[in-house]
Amino acid sequence: MTFTGFDPDAPAFYAELEQHNTKEWWLANKQRYDEAVRAPADALIEQLGAEFGPVKIFRPYRDVRFSADKRPYKDHLGLVTTPADGSALYLQLSQTGLMLAGGYHRPATDQLKRFRAIVDDNRLVGDLEATIEEVGEAGFEVFDEDALTTAPRGFTADHPKIALLRLRNLAIRRVHAIEPWMFGPESLDRIREGWRTIGIWNDWLVENVGPTVSPAQRR
Repeated sequence: MTFTGFDPDAPAFYAELEQHNTKEWWLANKQRYDEAVRAPADALIEQLGAEFGPVKIFRPYRDVRFSADKRPYKDHLGLVTTPADGSALYLQLSQTGLMLAGGYHRPATDQLKRFRAIVDDNRLVGDLEATIEEVGEAGFEVFDEDALTTAPRGFTADHPKIALLRLRNLAIRRVHAIEPWMFGPESLDRIREGWRTIGIWNDWLVENVGPTVSPAQRR
């Protein structure tokens, strides 16, 4: 199946799901999900996989076992690559638009330590900042929504690169509001372009930070 764009009903599906996040509504609209969300996603996965490697679609069900939020279904479509080096490419479609993102999500403590050492080294931080500037020219920004509110241990709050030191996710993203191009063939080219740009960031991460050597170790 050829991907010709997202179904225009997909954002509306998620808008309605937000208002009726119940098993009863889901079952009544399951065919709609299959046709408006899942079928185009499967076609997109096949075409992206040819260039970027295997792409996984996230299940639509939320894991509510340890959450106070018991809504059973996710309010968005999520696609992701999971290469062996740990750097990811991500796509999210929701009622509000499309997000392209990637990098190291929830990096381990040893990865953050190496990243912060680079930020703190005047000989090395320039290459990082140049990479951020390069992807920024394509509309990507560093993901800082969950950054530390204080300086990480070993650094002072007046450090000249404190914004980078506070990062807890080493990821970038570009967010698009709902636009007509998302529902036509042009969307494939735009997604590919976005993921290729994220590849510049991921290449820097893999070369300079690298995968964790302590998989069980977290922030």
